[in-house]
Amino acid sequence: MIRSLTRFLFKFLVGFLGLSVALVLLFKFVPVPVTATMVLDGNGITKDWEPLSQIDRNMVRAVIAAEDGKFCSHDGFDREAIETAMRENAEGGRIRGGSTISQQTAKNVFLWQGGGYFRKGLEAYFTLLIEKIWGKRRIMEVYLNVAETGIGTYGAEAGAQRYFGKSAASLSPLESARMAAALPLPKERSVKNPGGWLRGHGNTISARIGIVARDGLDSCVYQ
Repeated sequence: MIRSLTRFLFKFLVGFLGLSVALVLLFKFVPVPVTATMVLDGNGITKDWEPLSQIDRNMVRAVIAAEDGKFCSHDGFDREAIETAMRENAEGGRIRGGSTISQQTAKNVFLWQGGGYFRKGLEAYFTLLIEKIWGKRRIMEVYLNVAETGIGTYGAEAGAQRYFGKSAASLSPLESARMAAALPLPKERSVKNPGGWLRGHGNTISARIGIVARDGLDSCVYQ
């Protein structure tokens, strides 16, 4: 009985490892057709895959400024941000996350939304894989095509068309910043007419775009 169970678990593990690596290799070259988040979205799916060359660099710089300032220098995990988030969450108040763009991409493409140690463990595994196999440019390209940018809307192109009636290739710094500001809660945060804190947050991200450019914080994407 124990031997049979061990054999089954070994085969399952080998099969999972093989399938996961095969999927990561496939999506290094092929656009991600759909994700679990899209399938489970009761609002439908509006998306339009665009290569990174057709997404304005302002958008890349905006998400780095808003989500992951160390994107080009970490190995997929920002340990300082994770430790800070854990400390602040333990102290109470607003729950913070420490996820990098790489981790968010791994979760969006291969997993499901929600917490739990099991899902987090899988997220870490897929993050390591895409960092090694895809590289930073491909991670950013996939992220900007699968991230939820509004109700039933996925990707920078679909978001740009929805909010500004233009291609993601011609987004201004402020437009990019407002989309990036809404990314953590796209169903709740307004992009076109933000008010109060959200407007200020968008303006801050817009200003940080210049810092990202000045300090070359997006250099790994455009090598």
